[in-house]
Amino acid sequence: MRLFISFHRAASAEFSEASAWYESKRIGLGREFITEIEQLCIAASEHPLQFAIVHKDIRRVVAKRFPFSVYFSLE
Repeated sequence: MRLFISFHRAASAEFSEASAWYESKRIGLGREFITEIEQLCIAASEHPLQFAIVHKDIRRVVAKRFPFSVYFSLE
């Protein structure tokens, strides 16, 4: 079962800017970034309790290839 995911406006803006920046460095790299972050979100929505709490009720999924993390809380 997957949980519903929603993003803060600032997180969405940062995600868009980062994917555009990666794409400007190499064609296709932006798409690879998007795919990795999407996979992190899927993992968080399918198995949220497997990720460590980093602050109060905030959990984190760390990307392997890119210097990004997805922070989330269960609501």
